[in-house]
Amino acid sequence: MNRLTHEQELLAETYIETIKEDSGACGIAVAAVDSQGNTLYQKFWGYRDKESKAPITPDTIYGIASCTKSFTALAIMQLVEKGAISLDDPISKYIPEFTNKNSKPVLIRHLLSHAGGFFPLPRIVVDQVAGDLGLVETEENDLAYNDQLAAEGVKRVASRLDEQTKEKGLNGDPGEYLSYCNDGFGLLSDIIRTQGGEGSYAAYLDKHILAPLEMFRSGCSFVKPVLDSDSATLYSTKDEDGQEKAHHDYHDNAFVLNGGGAMKSTINDLKKYLAMYLREGKALNGTRILSESGIRQMVKPRQPYGAFGSYGFGLSSKQVGSMTVTGHGGSLPGVSSNIAFTYDNDVAVVVLCNTSGVPVALISDAVMKMLNGDDPLPKRDIWKAYPLDNKTVKDLAGRYVSGEGTIIEFYEKEDGTAGLKDEKGNEKNFIPVSPRAGIVRGKYSDLYVRFIFNEERGLYAVAYGSRLIPKV
Repeated sequence: MNRLTHEQELLAETYIETIKEDSGACGIAVAAVDSQGNTLYQKFWGYRDKESKAPITPDTIYGIASCTKSFTALAIMQLVEKGAISLDDPISKYIPEFTNKNSKPVLIRHLLSHAGGFFPLPRIVVDQVAGDLGLVETEENDLAYNDQLAAEGVKRVASRLDEQTKEKGLNGDPGEYLSYCNDGFGLLSDIIRTQGGEGSYAAYLDKHILAPLEMFRSGCSFVKPVLDSDSATLYSTKDEDGQEKAHHDYHDNAFVLNGGGAMKSTINDLKKYLAMYLREGKALNGTRILSESGIRQMVKPRQPYGAFGSYGFGLSSKQVGSMTVTGHGGSLPGVSSNIAFTYDNDVAVVVLCNTSGVPVALISDAVMKMLNGDDPLPKRDIWKAYPLDNKTVKDLAGRYVSGEGTIIEFYEKEDGTAGLKDEKGNEKNFIPVSPRAGIVRGKYSDLYVRFIFNEERGLYAVAYGSRLIPKV
């Protein structure tokens, strides 16, 4: 239901404009839809290309990065309902390079919830593997559909995961902890490639999800968005001087296996996609994409996610005001994206941006609350500081290094409290809020930090946002 008032709309749009200005976003596209496909709200800020001042349209193609994971989970659930695979199948059944030699069996359901037991690893990217294989991309040989690249990619990703041990690389037993894992969703996309019957992950999505939903301007192709006259230029900062890079290179930091973040889409197409979730698996044209039960399994809470949220299968859920909101975000060079829906008000929101590092999830939350008639601005006074005991402060002290590049250091301050610095030695505003957790206070939002320990390993990692980062 659209409970929008002029006052709440003004507050939300002022907030969005402030975020756009502060983050240096080139263009932001926002839209909201209900289960009948009615557009409840739609507005665009900025441009799809800064130099030419080309306007954003509802059909402008953006990268959606990790929002792709919801498509991967949807495809896996389709194969489960067809009887081609089972959620309780071990990954090793379909990917021989992953022998599961160092842990209990990692199941398909574990990877769908980022609970395979792996700490973050350096990204194996498309260009690296394609270059090693001597593959040259053309319109007829789009790497998103290339079987040779996918086969080599899964071999490298699976073999590397298989080498992880409890002493180095495993954060616990499968299913014990959530630690956001692109590698795991990469393996899931290869199961779709080999068990879906369409020759590639991208081709499976085209036939079984995108075409039935009439999402004809969406897909995993690397080439088509570059050639399209209505595609967004990607803006990211790349060098030490902070110089902005403008490009159409969808290979930039792209994972070699497509299921973690290769999708590109538009406002109009994603409105159809999100309406399908509001209709519990049925497209606006009446085509059933997945059963009602299958959608409920995707949404069902399975792992704690952040301070108050949960992660299901390729989708996370959290409280936004009085509503339970489900969705996913995405980030890549030149891409900030967020999709969200709630059954509590029959509303879905999509936010697409062609600039790195823009907090689009906060924009989504503001629009969601605005349409519910609530104050759209975030409430940040929910935390009370908690004094950590001296043993916890000393146990926490140390350097934590992620394979994806994040480096942080906890230390004991002169007054005996816990401090936190980043890799450059910059002090972070760390506030303990419980005996086992704290927050890092940011400009717009707070990052939740949980201490991971057990009797055998002591305090050996922290959940820093969505990733578990090991102590070294």
